[in-house]
This record gives sequence, C-alpha cells and structure tokens, in this order.
Amino acid sequence: MQAILKLSLDDAADGVDDEKLKKFCQNILKYSVKTGHRHFYIQLYGGTDYYGLAGSWITDALNTSQYTFEVAPALILVEQEVLKKTTKLFGYPEETDGILCPGGSISNMYGLVLARYKAFPNIKEDGMAALPRLALFASEDSHYSLLKLSNWLGIGTKNLIKVRSDDEGRMIPEQLEVELKKAVAEGMTPFFVNATAGTTVLGAFDPFEEIADICKKYGVWMHVDACWGGSLKFSEKYGTVLKGIERSDSLAWNPHKLLGAPLQCSIFLVRHKGLMHACNSAAANYLFQQDKFYDVSYDIGDKSVQCGRKDDAFKLWLMWKARGDNGLTKLVDNAMSVSDYLRNKMASRPGFEMVTKTKPLTNVCFYYIPSNMRNQERTEEWWNKISEVAPKVKEQLILNGIAVIAYNPITHRNLKNLFRLVLTCHPPPKTADMDYIIGQIEKYAENL
Repeated sequence: MQAILKLSLDDAADGVDDEKLKKFCQNILKYSVKTGHRHFYIQLYGGTDYYGLAGSWITDALNTSQYTFEVAPALILVEQEVLKKTTKLFGYPEETDGILCPGGSISNMYGLVLARYKAFPNIKEDGMAALPRLALFASEDSHYSLLKLSNWLGIGTKNLIKVRSDDEGRMIPEQLEVELKKAVAEGMTPFFVNATAGTTVLGAFDPFEEIADICKKYGVWMHVDACWGGSLKFSEKYGTVLKGIERSDSLAWNPHKLLGAPLQCSIFLVRHKGLMHACNSAAANYLFQQDKFYDVSYDIGDKSVQCGRKDDAFKLWLMWKARGDNGLTKLVDNAMSVSDYLRNKMASRPGFEMVTKTKPLTNVCFYYIPSNMRNQERTEEWWNKISEVAPKVKEQLILNGIAVIAYNPITHRNLKNLFRLVLTCHPPPKTADMDYIIGQIEKYAENL
C-alpha cells in the first residue's frame, strides 16, 4: 500500500498540481475501509448520519475553538443546548454541568479527575504525594481506558480493583462491597466506582440501582461509562436496562457509536455544578479576562483540560433537530430489533452457539462449530481448534470483500476466540443483511 499511495512528503518542496492531488485523494478513498458499508460489523461505530456529516463539514469550515464566546459565540450556545437536552435525557438535575470531549476515554478521565478532586481538593496544589493510597473499582468487563487512566493520573494500575462479573458480563454488586471492604482493610481509600452501560464485548449493563446504593453507603463517587449503551435512553422498549443511571455522579456517552454521529462526539455530564471549573481552572489571563464587554460565564474553556477544543456539538444538534426524539428512537429500535432477529436466527440454527443467554445491546457473541466437529468430545485440543475458526473465517470474509466482523477471547472467563458482530443505526440494518452474513459465515467455516 505504501508503494501504491506514494505518501512521501520529501518531494513536496514546490507542491503538486490539483490533478495529482485529486488522484491522491481518490486513492485514499479507494484503499480506506468503508465504515458505512452494510456489512461493517467490527466496531462499536459504523456509518455516519448524513445530517451529522453536514454539521461536521460546517464546523470544520468555521475552524474555531470552544473556549471563549468571542471566537465561538454560536457554537458555544449550541454546545450548551446539547448538554441541556442530554441532561434531561439521562434524568440528571437541571444544574448539571458537562462538556464535549475527544472520545469516551477522555470523558471517563474527567469522571476520575473530578471524583479525586471532590474527595481531596488539595490534589490540585499538593499533588498525589499528599494523598493516601487511592483505590478505584470497575468490573472485569469494563473498558480498558480505566487501566490506562490509572497509570496516566498517577493512581497506579495495581490500585484499579477489578470486580467479578456474572456470566452475562454484569458487575456483581455483592462482590463490589466485598472488594470495597477489603481495600479499606488494606489501608486504601476507595474514591471511585465505574459502572458500565454496555460493555465492549458482551454489551452488558451493570445493575445501577444496587451499585448506587453501595456507593452512597461508602461515600464513593459513582461514574457510569455509557459510551456504548447510553443511546438506549431513546428507546422506551429497550432502555429499561439504564434504570438507576440518573443516580450517578457523572457519566460518559458517545453519540458517535450506536447513534452514528460522525467521529468524534463524546459527552461528559457531572451533577456537581461548578466542580469542573474549580478542578480544572488555570485562569489564563490572555484568554479569560474578567472585564470583557459581555457575560464571561459564556467563556467555557477554563473548565476544560484542553485549551484548543473542536466543536463536536453541532453535528449532534443538527441530527437531533432534523430527526427529533422520535426519529432517533426509530433508528435505535430498528438496530436493536434486527440484532434480536440475528441472535434468534443463530440460536435456532445448527452450529451456532451463543455466548450469553441475554442480549441487552446489539452485540451478538457466538461460536460456530463446523459440522465435522459437532459430535466430538470437547477437550482442550478441540477448543484450540474452535479458537481458530473465527480468525480464519474473518480473514476469508475480508479477503473476499464480503464483510468485516470481530473476534476475541475473553481471558478472565477462559473463553477462546469467539465471533462478535455489532450493529449500529447507520446504515439502518435489515433482516436480509443478517440472513446474508449468517450464510457467509456458514459457507467459509464449513470450508476450513
């Protein structure tokens, strides 16, 4: 691909003409993965909402930064409206604060930083050396960003306590309480519990009500990583799995995932108004002068860890304005309904074995057992062979230009490589697509 694309900039002293540039652009498009293809099933994002794409073009053309009202007046008001609507969507109080972030990992970071600051305000000046040994808690199935952030924030990866999950991938509340007591007994100070709304692999939702009760009992901050599953809030039929999320101290939600907003679009909410500014403010006097001719409360940049910050709100605002709550609900319900169809079809078909009994999100995790292995004893050697099925089928689907699907082991459950197929709202999936991909998996698995 390096040879085809000819990407070197060493010969760019005088630039190239527009026709050559056009050819470069065409090649980039040609040799890139088409994430909007009907059979792109590998990630927790996919095709782009057209309204969102139009919004993204407009904000790129405006080329401004979200720190002061004097350089981004309209777009700051857009962000505030999106945060206001999102606050209502998740049942948070009106005085909630928030920000749009460059991805869910950064949204989770805001939750950690604010939880630590609320518990120990002296961290801002004195640093980690002045604090006791901190402990944070997340399920075995939680996102790996918590591990990275434990390192980045100086907490230490050993102090991220992994709480056991049940067979469906949900945190076990009783086990959380056991781990909290154990940490205290070992001289640690618990300060943060991460609950997940839609785990990356299984799509599991932790029991938020029970976790909220435990966090309240021990005086610990509750954050919900709803980056993947938060969009179910639009669905009356499927959104019951989010019951109790409104009791959290903070949450992260990525509309660029299931909902199809263009990358990146990640929202962080915190119910403690003013905490973000108190924690993050640096009062740079070349940006945030207090004697400006307008209301400086609209200079929102000082509550952010970033200085330059791209507007990621307008693309979501345009989608929401165009489709309304009801239009977004239809998109979410369709993706969920079609994934239900896929799971049910597989469950009734020879060779397919589902990994979990429930499917609260669009993740469909399964094994395919080729017909010549179905009546064999399931020894370690047998499982090692089954572990090769998903990688080899994926390879054939890609090389033949058919589909892109995911596979992975779940090591803490001692599960070998399994298929993971994920649906999103764009392009709206159809049952015919599911029939097709089932047939293709069977075809290539049987030919191994």
